[in-house]
Amino acid sequence: MPFCEADPWRLQYFEGVACPPGLRIPTEDPDAWQWNPAHRWVYNKLLVAESQGLECAPHGVRPPFFPVFSKPLINLHGMAVGSHVLRDLATYEREETAGHFWMRLLEGEHVSTDIAVVRGRTPWFRHCLGTPAPGGTFDYWTIEAGARAPLERYLGDWAGRQLATYTGMLNAETIGGRIIETHLRVTDQWPDLYEGGWLDSVVGLYHEGRWRAPGGERRVGYSLVLFGPHGPQYRHPPAALVAEVRRMPHVRSVQITFHEDRPAGAHAMPPGGFRLAVLNCTDLEAGRAARARLAAAFGL
Repeated sequence: MPFCEADPWRLQYFEGVACPPGLRIPTEDPDAWQWNPAHRWVYNKLLVAESQGLECAPHGVRPPFFPVFSKPLINLHGMAVGSHVLRDLATYEREETAGHFWMRLLEGEHVSTDIAVVRGRTPWFRHCLGTPAPGGTFDYWTIEAGARAPLERYLGDWAGRQLATYTGMLNAETIGGRIIETHLRVTDQWPDLYEGGWLDSVVGLYHEGRWRAPGGERRVGYSLVLFGPHGPQYRHPPAALVAEVRRMPHVRSVQITFHEDRPAGAHAMPPGGFRLAVLNCTDLEAGRAARARLAAAFGL
């Protein structure tokens, strides 16, 4: 299996994918950082902001305006850890933190875009629109079937300038059409909602250095997230119940997204909650019904 996946709940998406021996395809940022020394700079969010001409600076340089958005320069575990809005000078001075930076607070749609990159060219895009919830969490993501031409032009131009020697998958998160962070990997939360043959195309990209367009039909999908409050030591629901939820109409897959044998505090989680599960589906209301069934199993 070429996809190097650390989370056991996501192995279901990559098992059985044919690949040449020894091929490595990252799904985790620590792996992508180690395997791409020439391009790992993209994990420095301050550099990514500077590459777009956005107002930004490390903590220690006082912002000339407020509000601003603050977060760690590098965070390889994701989940918006340490990210928040600084609304005034008093808040900035109270929360100034070594290793963090501030940038202009962006407004608009939050989109996660997976991009196939071949020496800076971008022959394939797939866009996923996030529906935010409080505390850096997301209620669900809509995996879109269509193109976003202005965003694709912007991301393609940026990749052509900044990643001219890179070949592989790129994930770019944007707000209002501007990049907030980038990842040298595929997105492993919803590959079952992409077109058929996509994983084979990714294998070909890493093995041959060229992109063969997947032949499957694009359809809209939804990835719903179940969060619980911070604090409890959660246990996995019974396997039979998870299987029952997976068999509900329009549900494609279920992930129970934490290790029950590790302390809750050992998981990287956003401020707004502890992520318990992800459900991928092809109908939003059916997904909500399935999520409610799982929530009841957690006592929520």
